[in-house]
Amino acid sequence: MEKVLVLSLICISLCQGWVVQSLEYDHTASIECLRDPMKPLYNGGIIQNGEFNSGLMGWSTHRDIKAGLSSSPSGNKFAVVQRADSLSGAAVPSRSVYQKIQLQGDTHYSLSAWLQVSAGAAHVKAFVKTPNGERVVAGSVSAQSGCWSMLKGGMTAYSSGPGQIFFESDAPVDIWLDSVSLQPFTFDEWDAHRQQSAAKVRRSTVRVVVRGADGAPMANATVIVELLRAGFPFGNTLTKEILDLPAYEKWFTSRFTVATFENEMKWYSTEWTQNNEDYRVADAMLKLAQKYNIKIRGHNVFWDDQNSQMKWVTPLNLDQLKAAMQKRLKSVVTRYAGKVIHWDVVNENLHFNFFETKLGPNASPMIYNQVGALDKNAILFMNEFNTLEQPGDPNPVPSKYVAKMKQIQSYPGNSALKLGVGLESHFSTPNIPYMRSALDTLAQLKLPMWLTEVDVVKGPNQVKFLEQVLREGYAHPSVNGMIMWAAWHAKGCYVMCLTDNSFKNLPVGTLVDKLIAEWKTHKTAATTGADGALELDLPHGDYNLTVSHPSLGTNATVRAMTVDAASLASEHLINIKV
Repeated sequence: MEKVLVLSLICISLCQGWVVQSLEYDHTASIECLRDPMKPLYNGGIIQNGEFNSGLMGWSTHRDIKAGLSSSPSGNKFAVVQRADSLSGAAVPSRSVYQKIQLQGDTHYSLSAWLQVSAGAAHVKAFVKTPNGERVVAGSVSAQSGCWSMLKGGMTAYSSGPGQIFFESDAPVDIWLDSVSLQPFTFDEWDAHRQQSAAKVRRSTVRVVVRGADGAPMANATVIVELLRAGFPFGNTLTKEILDLPAYEKWFTSRFTVATFENEMKWYSTEWTQNNEDYRVADAMLKLAQKYNIKIRGHNVFWDDQNSQMKWVTPLNLDQLKAAMQKRLKSVVTRYAGKVIHWDVVNENLHFNFFETKLGPNASPMIYNQVGALDKNAILFMNEFNTLEQPGDPNPVPSKYVAKMKQIQSYPGNSALKLGVGLESHFSTPNIPYMRSALDTLAQLKLPMWLTEVDVVKGPNQVKFLEQVLREGYAHPSVNGMIMWAAWHAKGCYVMCLTDNSFKNLPVGTLVDKLIAEWKTHKTAATTGADGALELDLPHGDYNLTVSHPSLGTNATVRAMTVDAASLASEHLINIKV
């Protein structure tokens, strides 16, 4: 006689509201330039008169600067500051009105404001002056004339006392300001929200119901839960040394599910000498990764940095360069199409412009078009540094990242490309509120988003800072994976080593192991109740459920199950012969 067990798997929704004040990921972060600004977030927080409905009450101006109030045709009021030229002729920054504020120590501040400039476009920075006099860049935006741009940012105050908030630009423009908000959150509040978000977006509660052949619930059935593969991709950079070091191989493959080759797939590694291609190292590394089902990001097709080109590339004339590029592109993409999950197509094309200076302003969109034609499955990433790390760097600010991505998307033939947001994440001292605000802004592109090269410079707080960055990325609902830039080398790592040369964990490596274990934590065994049911709070991933019951003797059965954000109520039929 054949008995049938029915396992009903029902993912329970976790859509309850946040407990922690009103802290929330900002799904209204605008990447569009609008005719009128939106209302200030958090009702302005600690900012007084952030919408300027009471004129300039609460706001001040720097000496010799003229400020006033203006309004749009719809009646929206905003502050206008006319640029003051230096009497000496020396360049002076354009400034907005400023407001004195009281900062609290050990507090994160979330900042938002809407900005417009009198002419053209200008890079505008938000500053918070701290009690010790430091001018902290809390965010920046490429502001336009004729419409309003949203600046989102933040900063952390480590001591209490008086401060100021203001906005500046090096461009000779008048700065218009509206809908300013600065909302404080204690460290405990911030961390609690982050924990709640991680539980919501990375885990699901699954209801398992075991039924017998007659359809009746089977009480006291034992269910063993085995996580086969974590659902959230977390990985590290890989180097060619792994091919000759079994200890390196064991250490790496026992931890990570995704990887990026540090240099071995780059153009200068595969064609250092013109027309002498050599993919042997990259091929061997890929074969090893496939053995352990480690997914590989293709890094990279081209690098836009002038200083990263081979000596034979830079003197080529236009036709020669185009031919060399076509050869490279076709060679690497066709070789690894279907074998890599991503391509970093034109690496760091906000900071650098080697190919744009040679081929014109549409160089990047054209290259993305050609890569997408050869590999229709891989996601094509814009990979850039300082978008999360340095709010004062004018090149990769979220508004410019968005503009570059839209340029790529709007190029003829690119509308159907699978594109992704790659954020390198090379940190010194992380500005966590700014990091979150930048992720919020880039999330509005509605594209896959990865932290692609995470590291923190060596120092007394390296472990602490790395934990903050990794937890912030893991908890953000729009981050789809993370890879660290901690490749092992016998002579030393780039800036961050996880192990010593015997592959024993250093403190940073111990932290990584702690997080991997924490993110996999789940109940490994449970027993059904009288109703034949049990509930399991599980991290997303692939599982085997092994079901046994005294009535089945030794005939336990195994059922594969995937738990993810899209999991819905489902039933699994298991046939057990006894």
